[in-house]
Amino acid sequence: MSFIEVKPDSDFSIHNIPFGVISTAENPTRRVATRIGDYAVDLSALAQAGLINVPGLDAAKVFAQPSLNLYMSLGKAVWTPTRLAIQKLLSSSSALRDNAALVAQAVLPIAKVQTHLAAEIGDYTDFYASKEHATNVGIMFRGKENALMPNWTHLPVGYHGRASSVVNSGTQLHRPKGQRVVVKGEDPQYGPSLRMDCELEMAFLVGTGNALGSSIDVNKAKDHMFGVVLMNDWSARDIQAWEYVPLGPFLGKNFGTTISSWVVTMDALEPFLVQGPHQEPKPLPYLAESSPSAYDIKLEVQLKPAEGNEFSVISRSNLKYMYWSFAQQLAHHTVNGCNMRTGDLCGSGTISGPTEDSYGSLLELTWSGAKELELAGGIKRKFLQDNDEMILAGWCEKDGVRVGFGQCHGKILPAL
Repeated sequence: MSFIEVKPDSDFSIHNIPFGVISTAENPTRRVATRIGDYAVDLSALAQAGLINVPGLDAAKVFAQPSLNLYMSLGKAVWTPTRLAIQKLLSSSSALRDNAALVAQAVLPIAKVQTHLAAEIGDYTDFYASKEHATNVGIMFRGKENALMPNWTHLPVGYHGRASSVVNSGTQLHRPKGQRVVVKGEDPQYGPSLRMDCELEMAFLVGTGNALGSSIDVNKAKDHMFGVVLMNDWSARDIQAWEYVPLGPFLGKNFGTTISSWVVTMDALEPFLVQGPHQEPKPLPYLAESSPSAYDIKLEVQLKPAEGNEFSVISRSNLKYMYWSFAQQLAHHTVNGCNMRTGDLCGSGTISGPTEDSYGSLLELTWSGAKELELAGGIKRKFLQDNDEMILAGWCEKDGVRVGFGQCHGKILPAL
């Protein structure tokens, strides 16, 4: 229990202790914080007061940084005891509880806090790791017989995205423009995307990387991951469809990718490990895992149309459906000697489940626009219109413990 009030349905119990970056009107300097209940806890303030003492951690310096990168670079030997030290500070028996002045300085109502992009993203890779999603898209565009490409069940497919357009939750994005074929068989036209989509994803942030020419062992990969966020990889499906052959996604994807503000650590997710989907054929040795590495994370997609007043839940899925695990993604990424670095972001690809109500994109939910989604108030959608808003949510629950990610929120503004 914490001395700070936490509602039973809060994503941010004392079992979580996520990390993020905040500022306030009174102190616009960006610094590292955690969150508990409806409060952000300024770790820089606690460190300056001498309350965070962990071997290998210069807390006053590290938590005064405008990003998590320096902290993430310190590795699991620092991350784990630091999280435990913060839990102890926030517990009901902590001496901090009785230090009213410091509590007032460090424990800040979330409504008075501005969150920022938690990390400096060096490189961004997006995978295609959901078999259900890959199958659905394949059926749409190639038919059932050729739904999955021959390599798909042998390796985690991915592409290199654009790190500069990864943005924090709450950032508004403009509808992208580009070439797209409006009438099949005719020449492409230039203009705003007519098939704007969302993608329900999760992503991990690399904490410690590997040297160029080396690789990361699949069974040690989790130790290199700092934590996980929700991710919406916005997609302009018409621009994507015209450009992606032969080299893959480009302008249809790189205009914006939204991630949630609070990074949930791998330690916090450990109690929610489960066995992932059966993999056939058996993965090659460098991808063979010795223990479960899937996570039972419930996921939800909500849409509020521009002309509506409320969000409608349009999909419910779960990360445990993902065929290729985060550990396998990281092992594959580095098997050729590619060097990962602190702050690199690796997305899961769209996470779709086995039923229609668990599909993670409008492309699937409307089957490429062949049908409409009915939202609250009788409003209908095939793809996103200007000023539509999206919220992704995710949380784990087990034995009365809830660990969640908050929201990944975004809005599509008209094209510039």
